[in-house]
Formats: sequence, C-alpha cells, structure tokens
Amino acid sequence: MIIARILGTVVSTQKDERLHGKKLLIVKPINLDGTDQSGYVVSVDTVGAGFHEKVIVVSGSSARLAEGNKDCPVDSAIIGVIDEIDFPA
Repeated sequence: MIIARILGTVVSTQKDERLHGKKLLIVKPINLDGTDQSGYVVSVDTVGAGFHEKVIVVSGSSARLAEGNKDCPVDSAIIGVIDEIDFPA
C-alpha cells in the first residue's frame, strides 16, 4: 500500500468494457510528511475519493481484489480516503 494525493482525472471513451462506469484518477505518491515522491499513477477509484484528498492505494493483485474490480484489467486501486496520519517523529 502507498499513500498518495489525488491530482486529476483521466477520461477515456475507448477502453476495455470491464472499465465502463469506473472513475480513473491520477494520483501522486507522497511521503509521510506530505511531500511529493516522483512519478504519477492512474488508479481506479473504489471509494469516491475527491480532488487533493490523501488516499490509500494498492497495486497488483490487491487492486484486482478491491470492491468491484474482480476480473478487471487494473493494476492500481484507491481503497481508502485518509482522514489523519499520526506518525510520532
């Protein structure tokens, strides 16, 4: 699992039929202190996350096991919206 921030959406009119009706979001992995890591990931939203929210993202077979993704061609899924991170320094 990784922590990420939602930065945008992906609109695709031509896609695998198993992805119809699924929201695709661009997420940026972040560090515990909120600073950005490198790269971006397109993830399927399974929880109704919104712009700039911090989220929990899973990849690989875990993404395909997320709610509503069974037998879908996904490699990354948003499975939670983070309310607070408590990490003692």
